Amino acid sequence: MKTILITGGSRGIGEAIVRLAVGKYRVAFTYVTNKEKAENLAKEVGAKAYRCDVSSSAEVKELIAKIKADMGGVDLLVNNAGIAQDKLFQDITDEDWHRMIGVNLDGTFFVTREVVPGMISKGYGRIVNLSSMWGTDGASMETHYSASKAGVIGLTKALAKELAPMGITVNAVAPGAIDTDMMKTYTDEELRAFVEEIPMGRLGKPSEVAEAVMFLLSADYVTGEVLSIRGGY
Repeated sequence: MKTILITGGSRGIGEAIVRLAVGKYRVAFTYVTNKEKAENLAKEVGAKAYRCDVSSSAEVKELIAKIKADMGGVDLLVNNAGIAQDKLFQDITDEDWHRMIGVNLDGTFFVTREVVPGMISKGYGRIVNLSSMWGTDGASMETHYSASKAGVIGLTKALAKELAPMGITVNAVAPGAIDTDMMKTYTDEELRAFVEEIPMGRLGKPSEVAEAVMFLLSADYVTGEVLSIRGGY
């Protein structure tokens, strides 16, 4: 059975991916702060939880070494760990900018860089990166978030071309408004107004994003693609 690593797997979209992946793969996932929730999820579904701040290349190196020792390396990778923040452009601090890029883009780069050599040696690998509709469209009040997610798309498309000859696919999903903790930054009034603009008339479910990720993990002749999951928005 192949091994999959899902970063940021203890809640939201990441948790939904973990739950769908169990039974199909040996599942490892990361968390940062909520150790109890991560360990309870791991115990419930039969996965392994590892603490890792993906914005730290040193922690990522240690993570991949542990997974290699415990599970024999990573065959499939889902770069899901991410953060968001609403802020006027002129109010974004250096710290805000570097933290956003650090988790969302650097983290994707660091984890991918560590697992790719093992995939190349096997002649097989599947990588799915979590971007966002704001990575393609851009969002007012979320310039740094939009920039980080646009960077993920650029990384995905370039790396897909580089790794395709080695039997490795690299794709991305770009979710729209999904019913997760990230939506709690909106007021009820803002959320209602947002939902009214979605042709399907509702927020997406984490499981619906997870299903798209699972498709890309199983697709052998799809690479360099960005799959939007946004209810027609």
